[in-house]
Amino acid sequence: MKVLKFGGTSVGKPERMHAVAKLITADPDAKIVVLSALSGTTNALVEISQSLSEGKKVQAKQQIDKLESHYRTFCEQLVSGKDGREKTKAIIDEHFEFLNIILKISFNEALNKDILAQGELLSTKLFCAYLEEAGINAVLLPALEFMSIDEFEEPEIPRMKVRLTALIEQQKGQTIFITQGYICRNAKGEIDNLKRGGSDYSASLIGAAIQASEVQIWTDIDGMHNNDPRVVKKTFPIDQLSFDEAAELAYFGAKILHPASIWPAQHFNIPVKLLNTMQPDAKGTIITEMPNGDGVKAIAAKDGIIAIKIKSSRMLLAYGFLRKIFEVFEKYRTPIDMITTSEVAVSITIDDQKNLEQILKELQPFGTVELDHHQAIVSIVGNEVAATPSIIKKLFDSLNEIPLRMISYGGSRHNISILVNGQYKERTLQLLNKGLFDLD
Repeated sequence: MKVLKFGGTSVGKPERMHAVAKLITADPDAKIVVLSALSGTTNALVEISQSLSEGKKVQAKQQIDKLESHYRTFCEQLVSGKDGREKTKAIIDEHFEFLNIILKISFNEALNKDILAQGELLSTKLFCAYLEEAGINAVLLPALEFMSIDEFEEPEIPRMKVRLTALIEQQKGQTIFITQGYICRNAKGEIDNLKRGGSDYSASLIGAAIQASEVQIWTDIDGMHNNDPRVVKKTFPIDQLSFDEAAELAYFGAKILHPASIWPAQHFNIPVKLLNTMQPDAKGTIITEMPNGDGVKAIAAKDGIIAIKIKSSRMLLAYGFLRKIFEVFEKYRTPIDMITTSEVAVSITIDDQKNLEQILKELQPFGTVELDHHQAIVSIVGNEVAATPSIIKKLFDSLNEIPLRMISYGGSRHNISILVNGQYKERTLQLLNKGLFDLD
């Protein structure tokens, strides 16, 4: 059984949903199809939730009405028959009745999660209504009946496997199953989610739970590119990556893949394919256990980085100093991206500033704390790049004009990362494209 995930742009228009229906019926293989919300929906739901949290109920009502109008127009083009129109109308009525009811309820975080779940619930139900009208036999598997996270927000794969297997076995002879990405239940049994971009994560977790033959991530770009095509004019898709290379690229900014989506597939050695819904015949990128040759595969960049420098003369030969620093970030569940040290200072980077104020307060006793906002991490990724002198020379020769804030080298044989001020990010990507790939 395969797992096929389609993102928001892949289902964002009626004709795109029609195209997805053709893709999932192109072969007789059994498959679970994971759908994101229609493009723009999650952002709209976030805005509705934000308005409610601020007590702006009139504004929230206007936002709900605007979104409802969009969905009603969408369904007019999605289905054409009387039965299909009645079914899609009932689906929209149900979910927008809920959104209108919450205008009368006190806002809280649990309600926020309920609001954000509406996008995937709508897209999957509407898609199933279209499949029924088109005479395509498919079964809706509600993600809330099998997808769960524990009290630490970690996925419960063994439990998911038991629940999902049981649900599939109840549908003897069925080969196409539709389910929601992103949403799940938490340890309290409440509706929750896997954070933004979590539909990729859902697909990988489902693949791990059912031991899928492969996981396909369908987006609007033909695979992982060697650089950011939004910034650099000349880029090309990469045919093959190893799990380690893909994980580095996803974590350090490659937008095509959610960072968390690699490890479940890697743990169970399930190939992942990145494919283009708009160009289904394009080769795309396949991610497997083994690398396909050495050398630089791609460059990725991550915005919104904060650099924190802790300087202390007491650090000189101080046993346990780094452990105490790391304990502060562990306490506030804030991951560290990069770290460099000297005898008297340590510099680290984070991209989550939710608990920044408390973190800085607890770091003060260790020494002088300096903060740099609006930084960017640029990562050069490929098999053995950190062990290849010619690549290292090309890299630094390319960046003569760029002031470097930090360099992370040696932590991984597959990655060299540099920290630059955010204003230099685009120029850095362009210079590296020329220096490492000879592309302007």
